[in-house]
Amino acid sequence: MTDDELLDLLRLHLISGVGPRISTLLLDRFGSAGEVLRASGPDLLSVDGVGPKLSVAITRARQDPAAERELERCRAEGIRLLIRGTPDYPRELAEIADPPAVLYCRGTYEPRDSLAIAIVGTRKHSTYGNQTAERLGAALARAGLTIVSGLARGIDAAAHRGALQAGGRTIAVAATGLKNVYPPEHADLAVEIARQGCLLTEAPLDRGPAAGLFPQRNRIISGVSLGVIVVEADRNSGSLSTAAHGREQGREIFAVPGQIDNLRSRGCHDLIRDSATLIRGPDDVLEALGPLMGPVRTASDEVVHSPRELTLNEPERLVLNAVTQAPLLVDEVLRAVEMETSRVLSTLTVLEMKRLIRRHPGGYVSRP
Repeated sequence: MTDDELLDLLRLHLISGVGPRISTLLLDRFGSAGEVLRASGPDLLSVDGVGPKLSVAITRARQDPAAERELERCRAEGIRLLIRGTPDYPRELAEIADPPAVLYCRGTYEPRDSLAIAIVGTRKHSTYGNQTAERLGAALARAGLTIVSGLARGIDAAAHRGALQAGGRTIAVAATGLKNVYPPEHADLAVEIARQGCLLTEAPLDRGPAAGLFPQRNRIISGVSLGVIVVEADRNSGSLSTAAHGREQGREIFAVPGQIDNLRSRGCHDLIRDSATLIRGPDDVLEALGPLMGPVRTASDEVVHSPRELTLNEPERLVLNAVTQAPLLVDEVLRAVEMETSRVLSTLTVLEMKRLIRRHPGGYVSRP
């Protein structure tokens, strides 16, 4: 993307009233931000949600220098812009309804972050909820997943800290701009997260907190993740909107049970009643997550096709890596793996039971 194209996209992004839905409709209708800005008034008014005031604002944005200033500040601050439709943009997020056209990123978003799980919950957490979120964040980060949350007080912060303490990667999806960290007491935590992952937001640099921004950002938390874990939440918790977005996006939804009379766990119990997966630990999460959109290379340089592969021991990994997606004779697997024949055969049986390989007539096996 050229600087001119990037500036046009920023001009569109910075217009008050052009939210994710209208931005998607405009870009789908006209093909590019530059064409949107050059469109006539009647053509703009033909787009659902664009009224006379917004049409005028879009027309005026062609001459507004705010985009140039925003881009200069991003470059001076080391903040990258991830643009939908480019290779750096989160692959899973691009598939949701109304994905952000522009994401601000402090830190590094890496291909291995496709292996991500969101951990969210109440700000008014109990000791049990805080410890559970921190332990899950640490254990899943050690398994190779990136931990995603919202940088909020309570469960979110505990999940981020768990991943950081385990030496894993974590992503904070902020509702505010990256020059306005919220809550302010998490400024140091945000710095740590940027070192071991990144902060992402669709908000312009100086945007402050506002009530409507938090539910809107929750679709990004679930959108960059394979699933959403709700650790502790009452029935009014904003984390339930993250689970709702995740369900709409086809993500796996998990909930941690609490005491049946604990008000902080009522939201989790409702989710479990409504078919969310009850989890007792990290293995429940890894076993339930489905196949990835495409293979992902982990930090240890292994290629995985499903998060379940992260639970395998070394012999199981060796045998699985010898199996291809095209049907392959078992004899070829035996030749490819330096291991006793009986052990390879028993390992193939274990992998079949774990639904990581499929047997075919004639002595063939393949990945699902």
